[in-house]
Amino acid sequence: MTNDDRTMSRRDLLRAGGAGAILLGGGTLLAACGSSTVTTTSTSSIGKPKYGGRLHVAMTDGTSSDTLDAQALVTYVDQARIIQLYNSLTELDLDATVKLSLAEEVTPNATATEWTVRLRSGVTFHDGKPLTADDVIFSFQRIMNPKSPKPGAAQLSSLDYKNLKKLDERTVSFPFVSPFSPFVQLIADYYYFVVPVGYNLQHPVGTGPFKFESFTPGQQSTFVRNENYWEAGLPYLDEVVISDFADETGQINALISGEVDAVDSLSAPSIVTLRSQGQKVVISDAGYYTPFTMRYDLAPFSDVRVRQALRYVVDREAMIKLIFGGYGVIGNDLFSLYDPDYDHAIPQRVQDLDKARSLLKAAGHSDLHVELVSSPIGPGVTDAAQIFAQQARGAGITVGIQSVTPTDMFGPSYLKWAFAFDTWPPLPFLVNAGEGQVPGAPYNESHFNSPRFNQLYTQALATIDPAKQRELIHEMQVIYWNEGAYIIPYFTPFIDGHSSKLQGVVPGKELPLSNFGFKDFWFT
Repeated sequence: MTNDDRTMSRRDLLRAGGAGAILLGGGTLLAACGSSTVTTTSTSSIGKPKYGGRLHVAMTDGTSSDTLDAQALVTYVDQARIIQLYNSLTELDLDATVKLSLAEEVTPNATATEWTVRLRSGVTFHDGKPLTADDVIFSFQRIMNPKSPKPGAAQLSSLDYKNLKKLDERTVSFPFVSPFSPFVQLIADYYYFVVPVGYNLQHPVGTGPFKFESFTPGQQSTFVRNENYWEAGLPYLDEVVISDFADETGQINALISGEVDAVDSLSAPSIVTLRSQGQKVVISDAGYYTPFTMRYDLAPFSDVRVRQALRYVVDREAMIKLIFGGYGVIGNDLFSLYDPDYDHAIPQRVQDLDKARSLLKAAGHSDLHVELVSSPIGPGVTDAAQIFAQQARGAGITVGIQSVTPTDMFGPSYLKWAFAFDTWPPLPFLVNAGEGQVPGAPYNESHFNSPRFNQLYTQALATIDPAKQRELIHEMQVIYWNEGAYIIPYFTPFIDGHSSKLQGVVPGKELPLSNFGFKDFWFT
């Protein structure tokens, strides 16, 4: 993994549902799915969908490094763009449940050392070429290319990619050198889109609902309807335009004026503003989170007592009320909230300033001073930094705040910051751990490295029995609750706004604006 490959926004990552699920022949999905309370302040399915129209979406945080590479996202905005162009073998629905996409069957052998993928028939790329097994093999070998590995390569390190086998025109065998039970969840990740043999990034071609028209990094992209899209009747829109805006104020003004039709990832105060101007708001209790990241290998954070103390200074309820008006879900310093194997029996951590002071005294840091790197990389992040600094004073901790741009946050210093923020979408626990909590993980910003945690992770990957796997995951979560290097005060709600004329915008647990499912949007 090169440094360039690793400077990715965490909001780039979309992952699949619960660990341990497998797809059997005929497309049967065996998996328990997490549930959440999802609220909406608008009803956006009125009458029969109509065809036509141009959707203009305003988003923030785009940069000059934006890309349309199906397997190497660089910014959050890229994710919205790429979803329009490409499909993966499996994907997530709005409830974060894994479902089939380009694949009609995904089946493991008895030990999960070989997975067989059967493709849908009748799927074509934007240039009219039929989707075949050759394209799937090309896509995964492109991801795994040791000369230029894509971000998804790290999690598939046990894939014997050189020996991917074409069984027939629509069937591929995926051999692994060791059991890999989370395969079906992982390939729903947005780093595993399928591209055609000979994929040319200058003229990107996929199987998605919209076709490439134009793209200017950091500014705007345009896509037009794929009239041969494989999902019957979709998309409804003729055109999608995604524009990069500097900030939320610009987004709000553009929506109210009618310049754009939809905006994403807003703060709580924008709810009243949009409602008062006749716009619609959709609010989702998602599993997205923006953790404080502490370097496990650098003093003072290398002392577990310091990490615990910083966790205990947080008044989580106050923070979520101040930032999101009470919307969202309280966090417990554990990720993967909607994984069915999330251990809700672990005690909820609450603010305890006396305990924080006692831990710091024992660690020899009674007058602790830390520098927190903050950036507007996600809703509420800059506010969270300020509130944390205020709350930490109660334990005698001085928190200095260094403000940087999103480009700088995810630039050359990404993965090097001692105390900073990152952004993550909802992932199954094993996928999230593989992405960011074990040695070799592409996004281990905290450099977390617990021998027992690592051992359990390896065992869980090789475990097919759901009950046994859950036991392993629960032990990992207890370790992380006690020793981990994240502070997760809350899970961020998605607050999206849209024109009253735009329909099909509904709550989702994974990504804003109905998981960026613009193929399902339409105008009255």
